[in-house]
Amino acid sequence: MRTLEIAGIQVPVIGQGTWRMGEKPDQRRGEVAALREGIERGLRLIDTAEMYGEGGAEEVVGEAIAGQRDQVVLVSKVYPHNASRTGVAAACERSLKRLGTEYIDLYLLHWRGQYPLAETVEAFERLREQGKIGRWGVSNFDLDDLQELDLPGCATNQVLYNPEERGVEFDLLPWQQRQGMPLMAYCPLGQGGALLANPALRQVAEEHGVSAAQVALAWALRQPGVVATPKAGDPRHLAENAAAADLQLSENDLRVIDGDYPAPTRKQRLQMV
Repeated sequence: MRTLEIAGIQVPVIGQGTWRMGEKPDQRRGEVAALREGIERGLRLIDTAEMYGEGGAEEVVGEAIAGQRDQVVLVSKVYPHNASRTGVAAACERSLKRLGTEYIDLYLLHWRGQYPLAETVEAFERLREQGKIGRWGVSNFDLDDLQELDLPGCATNQVLYNPEERGVEFDLLPWQQRQGMPLMAYCPLGQGGALLANPALRQVAEEHGVSAAQVALAWALRQPGVVATPKAGDPRHLAENAAAADLQLSENDLRVIDGDYPAPTRKQRLQMV
């Protein structure tokens, strides 16, 4: 699978998301199995957060990577209300325990909150110096937030990005590309299934003999410097996600999709879920 460098690490351009995992005990075995199968298929980047299932998703990830920690790249996130000097350190320790690891490759501020960015970054840097995280980054930051951050240490920004939500293309994504800061796209397949039922995506999918989900992923990955982290619990979907990295959309394909989901022509408020 194609890779992209984030925080000095070569990561696959398609990873595995874990939002909504760890919420129902009766689904845990299946969630662990799905993550393990994804790793076998090359989806070695796993994205989670202390918010997901209030730590439950991190526990699922910890079980899935047991015995193969060195095979995966772990991304987790700290709640904004834990983003103080002392709060970040305590939250990270809890995440490390749930994940069953001594370090997190990439630790993100989940969204901006009450604490000054400088305070949060100071805490991140202390964790990095201690070897508990590899690098730090942010999530749900718009352009003005990143410019206020104004620090070279930020490794990535994770935002909502798919054909339905492409406002970041107006200014945020181009700025990150110029800065060499990769963008991690969450919910690249949309929410609720409406995107994958869209006639334009289905038309392109039929012409390529692939699924609408694969078209949506290829659409996001057409942009340089983008990594996508879809969630998948079904073996067939995992296989499709892994194969989507090799799907190349034509200019005509993109025009068809643009017909239903046009590119932004003005600044839009950053959307998040």
